[in-house]
Amino acid sequence: MIYERDGRVARIALNRPERGNGITVEMPGELAACVERANLDPEIHVIALAGNGSGFCGGYDLVASAEGMSEGFGAGEIPSGSPLDPAVMAANHDPHQVWDPVVDFQMMWRNVRAFMSLFWSEKPVICKVHGFCVAGGTDMALCSDLLVVAEDARIGYPPARVWGVPTTALWVHRLGPTRAKRLLLTGDSLTGREAVSWGLATDCAPADELDKVFEELLERVARIPINQLVMHKLQANSTILSQGLLQTQAMSTFFDGIARHTPEGHAWAKRAAEAGWREAVRERDEPFGDSAF
Repeated sequence: MIYERDGRVARIALNRPERGNGITVEMPGELAACVERANLDPEIHVIALAGNGSGFCGGYDLVASAEGMSEGFGAGEIPSGSPLDPAVMAANHDPHQVWDPVVDFQMMWRNVRAFMSLFWSEKPVICKVHGFCVAGGTDMALCSDLLVVAEDARIGYPPARVWGVPTTALWVHRLGPTRAKRLLLTGDSLTGREAVSWGLATDCAPADELDKVFEELLERVARIPINQLVMHKLQANSTILSQGLLQTQAMSTFFDGIARHTPEGHAWAKRAAEAGWREAVRERDEPFGDSAF
């Protein structure tokens, strides 16, 4: 993660462009720390979230998952036997080992809480999406307050086809049940233009004009006094919370673990181990005509 203070704007950037800004085990915690830093800065009015490289975020780094999900941790930093112990995590994703759904839940629930730091942030978060924003990457985008997207961007949750349930469970709250079902029952993704027409994003622009549109919105929001911004965001979020978001997230996070341990989930993971994650994703998505690879 990169954190920069730019006048009234705190800029947070995902910075693993060589891996599609793939989510590692430590990244959600780093994100939450950046959000807290912005909230504690009395000069910051608005948070800008973006991704460096060719896309916003391609989801969890499945290669890192296959290698024990331990990238970025030094020896002794994670207590042995804890939910984030690579040995425990590997066992919980091995069909030959006894799967403990609560340990799985503990691991993913920490990520949900970290992504939700964007939602709980007193100061508004505006997210810029270009390229791909899929799978776990959508957790960060949907936990943000406003989305500005490139017209040719792709945003969606392809793991709905096998091996995943969106843990932050915000699709229904952002799109309504009918349109959320349209995406989650197919695993299809939206273009930037579609995201605006469906009400998921507020603005879209051609790729070469995206930064200009994003900066204009940031500048307008940054003009508003912090006290007004905080009150309006709390008021709007209270409506979502009253609809049972936290309960749905707990259920969805358990479901996500179950999705990775169904017969189809184990078969897909076995294929990924044999042919590589990129090939398994390509084979999963190719029948739908939208494989990224």
